[in-house]
Amino acid sequence: MVQEQVSAAQTAPAAVGHAPPAAVGMGAALIPVIVLCFGGMVAAITQTMVIPIQPELPKLLDVSAGNASWVITVTLLTGAVAMPIAGRLGDMYGKQRIIALCAGMLVLGSLVCALADGLLVMIIGRGLQGFAMGFIPVGISLMREITPPKFTATAVAAMSATMGVGGAIGLPVSAWVAQNFDWHNLFWFAAALGVIVVVAVLTLVPHLRDEFGGRFDYVGVIGLAIGLVCALVGVSKGNQWGWTSLSTLGAITGGIAVLLLWGWFELRQTDPIIDLRTTAKPAVLFTNFAAITVGFGMMAQSIVLPQLLELPLGTGYGLGQTLVGAGMWMAPGGLMMLLLAPVSSGMIARFGPKYTLAVGAGVIGIGYVFSVFLMNAPWQILISALIGTAGVGIGYAAMPTLIMGNVPMSEAGAAVGLNSLMRSVGMTSASAVMITVLTGSTTVYDGHDIPTKSAFQICFAVGAVAAFVTVVIALLIPVAKARAEARTEDSDVRETANASA
Repeated sequence: MVQEQVSAAQTAPAAVGHAPPAAVGMGAALIPVIVLCFGGMVAAITQTMVIPIQPELPKLLDVSAGNASWVITVTLLTGAVAMPIAGRLGDMYGKQRIIALCAGMLVLGSLVCALADGLLVMIIGRGLQGFAMGFIPVGISLMREITPPKFTATAVAAMSATMGVGGAIGLPVSAWVAQNFDWHNLFWFAAALGVIVVVAVLTLVPHLRDEFGGRFDYVGVIGLAIGLVCALVGVSKGNQWGWTSLSTLGAITGGIAVLLLWGWFELRQTDPIIDLRTTAKPAVLFTNFAAITVGFGMMAQSIVLPQLLELPLGTGYGLGQTLVGAGMWMAPGGLMMLLLAPVSSGMIARFGPKYTLAVGAGVIGIGYVFSVFLMNAPWQILISALIGTAGVGIGYAAMPTLIMGNVPMSEAGAAVGLNSLMRSVGMTSASAVMITVLTGSTTVYDGHDIPTKSAFQICFAVGAVAAFVTVVIALLIPVAKARAEARTEDSDVRETANASA
């Protein structure tokens, strides 16, 4: 069994607060890595599975379109809050336990949604599903502990790619289910996948003695949740409420004010939910900045290209695809991310994660430049999408690698969780910006306002700028010194553990 192989590989038991055991061999690591990647993909699928039925939600739930949009928004909010918190809990209580808990939340949330016929119950279920996103950063941070060094970068790259793969696969599958079956089956399907993930995590992913203990910062969690939710609600609802409305400005400024107060409080805690001093290190700080812009670059493509594919041919620039058809044209992009995982790990090993991130962001930018000119046929959209997702596949693995190489092992989960949160902030911002651009320049077709061709081109240009800004940020990351400091801190922890043992 995997757990027995890990136990045999340990040279000494690690007590709470000690360093985790050394990584096991390739054979023992492969199965848990596959499980973690599958779990990350399932968590990502739940983020996009409702998109195909979004236009029907007001009728299905007997609510207004504005209220129905909370079915998608709430998952974004709880996912953003869950990632850094799950990371911290993984550092404190053991990563395998928290990963199983996140998968369990996915099952519970899916069951609630499967039984829901009203908005409130659906929002509760979708909120619970959002907490499953904590699976991804904790799973990534666990990779360093269960894989041999030569395999770690590939494993992290594959796990990082699961977000894109899950979204790419989830859209056409969800659209097919929604068109041919009762919409509740989407959630029964998600619940079944979640059960498989829970069982696989508990039986095939090793529970290392990697608990570092500490006091759980309840006040910090509440402050972080309130600040994030308020700010992200303001950004995500800005188009609906109006960017100059009191509701939007109040939510955004109130959220920022709470986060500033939260930061002041966290700096005075001995066991903060997020160690802001560690995140202020230039290598970590710039990597988190890069996560915002690369998340923006990825999400912009996911929002804009499907709309262009689905516009009627009669517009002169729309490509007349059905929802399922558009999903099928976008699906190869997710698979491209997975195929590029070993390429990314090879680049990280040869050139370092800093330059790998810069190259990945540059390729994303090139994909957007192609999109400006290649938008006259579905196969042209596919080419630009493949270029963009290739860049995502190259660059995504570099970010958690940079983070884990620059923080102590006792803070790896929380740090990767924060980086995932920053990526989510970028994706949320991209959604708001793209919708603003697409609704700001419209023409009338068949009695409806639709985005103009120039609006799509502006979106592609904005995405390219965000990607090329990421290149600049990545090149500013001071890797070597920070990595040496992180190795020293980890060495100190290991020496303390060995002395205690």
